[in-house]
Amino acid sequence: MGRFRPPERPGSQYITPEGARRLRAELDELWRIERPRVTQAVAEAAAQGDRSENAEYTYGKRRLREIDRRIRHLRKRLEGMVVVDRPPSDRSRVYFGAWVTLENEAGELARYRIVGPDEIDAREHVSMDSPLGRALLAKRLDDEVTVELPGGARTFTIVGISYEPPAA
Repeated sequence: MGRFRPPERPGSQYITPEGARRLRAELDELWRIERPRVTQAVAEAAAQGDRSENAEYTYGKRRLREIDRRIRHLRKRLEGMVVVDRPPSDRSRVYFGAWVTLENEAGELARYRIVGPDEIDAREHVSMDSPLGRALLAKRLDDEVTVELPGGARTFTIVGISYEPPAA
């Protein structure tokens, strides 16, 4: 068995203005603060002599590679991103950036925002590339969607669509 792995299909290129700001802030933090700090620590560890048994040097170099890998990834992703800063003309359907309120079979409500794959979190954002995100796109109020999840198929009813953030 070889080591070849087919390239992963890149995620959607859409991002919200907030997500783009977060990615740019992370890139800036890594490039201007974290990388110079780790580079300085590696230089100091290298000056101590024998590098083969120098844990600070070894782990510093490893961390530097991780930082460089993340910087390359962020630059590549930000280069092709499309920032979606306006709601769609048809606000009665679920599109990118929508806040969607769902009701499950037990009557429990959950609210999610449809975002790009680079800005998801498990609590309130769902990627437009995920099974739930794909099922919700272009649906209307009171539509039912069935999603195959690891625990089995679940059915949700759309009870709210908004393009404004929820009131805090």
